[in-house]
Amino acid sequence: MSHTPHRLEVQNISIGYGNKVVLHDLSFQIPHGARVAVVGPNGAGKSTLFKALVGLLPVQGGQILIHGASLGAHKDCVAYVPQREEVDWRFPVTVNDVVMMGRFMQMGWLKRASAHDKDAVQKSLQQMGIADLATQSIGQLSGGQQQRAFLARAIAQEPHILLMDEPFTGVDITTQEATLRLLDHLQEKQVTAVVSTHDLNLAGTRFDLVLLLNHRLIAFGTPQEVFTKENLAQAFGNSLLVMENGMMLVDECCPPEEKFTIDD
Repeated sequence: MSHTPHRLEVQNISIGYGNKVVLHDLSFQIPHGARVAVVGPNGAGKSTLFKALVGLLPVQGGQILIHGASLGAHKDCVAYVPQREEVDWRFPVTVNDVVMMGRFMQMGWLKRASAHDKDAVQKSLQQMGIADLATQSIGQLSGGQQQRAFLARAIAQEPHILLMDEPFTGVDITTQEATLRLLDHLQEKQVTAVVSTHDLNLAGTRFDLVLLLNHRLIAFGTPQEVFTKENLAQAFGNSLLVMENGMMLVDECCPPEEKFTIDD
């Protein structure tokens, strides 16, 4: 039986902007169909990692492998949903246009949508509950609706790997639930999902693996393996409060003397 390479493998990469290195010497392997939460404090490099994984930022040493091949060898198998604030919502396109963008790699040079392309778009719109908004301008939607449109675009791409940067931030509970249902559906189809989130409790209960970052890899493994007192202290310092019921809260807005400490 032949060995199946990890769906996503990162080998000793460093990533940065110009001379500033944001992430140092990262290495990890994500197996097929895993659901991975990427967590860490603000400015830890989570978005930087996502941009490198889709080729938007070059790596400074090391390599990224998709299905055992170098990044870029598989043009259409990685879908990326950026943070909402990184998108220009004034761009004059409809929801259907946005979702159809997920099919561009498959459509070829003529960029003519086939019956399969149109069907994939329609199914994605229906799955995210926004089929009735298909002809509306993306800029006229609520934040949650915009997020679901971008999720629909990612689904329409029919990816093997889905990267989502902070999909639960600033959206309504309906969109959060729709996103979690989508993750369940994708896991059934063995689609690998890598999702950054500030919600440590969500990461600990709804994800198979957790990648804990703070400019370097603090820990990678199951939530039980990663969420130890030592690892959390390395990542968050004194800005983490662990409640008696196990709930973890991060407070990154207060001056140091007002921050909570981790109890034994």
